[in-house]
Amino acid sequence: MSTIREIRRRIRSIKNMAQITKAMEAVSASMMRRAQANVLASRAYSQRMWEVINDLVGRYTPANGKPLHPLLEVHHPVRTAALLLVSGDRGLCGSYNVEVIREGVRFLREQEERGVAVNLLTVGRRGRDYMLRLGVPIVSELTRLSDRPALLDTLPISRAVIQGYQQGEFDAVYLAYTEFVNVLTRRPRVRPLLPLASFSQAIETGRIDYIYEPDPMAVLSQLLPRFVEVEVYQAILESLASEHSARMVSMRNATDNANELLKELTLSYNRVRQSVITKEITELTSGAAVLEESG
Repeated sequence: MSTIREIRRRIRSIKNMAQITKAMEAVSASMMRRAQANVLASRAYSQRMWEVINDLVGRYTPANGKPLHPLLEVHHPVRTAALLLVSGDRGLCGSYNVEVIREGVRFLREQEERGVAVNLLTVGRRGRDYMLRLGVPIVSELTRLSDRPALLDTLPISRAVIQGYQQGEFDAVYLAYTEFVNVLTRRPRVRPLLPLASFSQAIETGRIDYIYEPDPMAVLSQLLPRFVEVEVYQAILESLASEHSARMVSMRNATDNANELLKELTLSYNRVRQSVITKEITELTSGAAVLEESG
């Protein structure tokens, strides 16, 4: 009987767990859909800013070859780099945090071999805590973001990146985040953020003859910092969508595993119960036979 009670207790526990993971899957699916919509909208905005900046740099580069803005200036040699690592605040999302942290650590090792010192800026507790255990210096951090952050919520970390580069604290800045591809696919990556040297490439097709007011230099000086802020915000949105999709899939797998375990436990319960019933029937039959013989 104790075995039956133990199996019953385990079945109730697993049923409760399956209900929790099912609810978490539904919540993550809802959050993922909203995050995906934000990612798609911000991608179009970022692309449009890229085109305008490209046009400005391509048309108004001065003859002396000096950069139009400090964020376009390439620092040589690169002695100190900054890595902005975007991870999650919570777990229960499969290998999402592990993958992006692994990419960040690989980047740190590569830069160390080149003799480049790396300062770390983090978004999310998981990446921050892991890097602190490694002893990597963290110059700025951002945690406890909402599931639907606004651009204003991410400005502190973006401005820390911009100010550090303009003041010469960093010779290069890189982004480590998880690119959202679709519900089942995400891509952890590290890519350069500063300097914005790629904008020296002209747009070959679809060029529009813009008229800038008050003047091109005033527009560029305002647009470049905003673009860096948008790029950081975009990376955070990509990571959030990836995190929610990873958590949704992880909770779905947990629910499926719980249901499979419930089937096995139910089968074991029925077998034990049948065995107990058979044993009781056998004992009753044997007792009745003994009484009949003695009578």
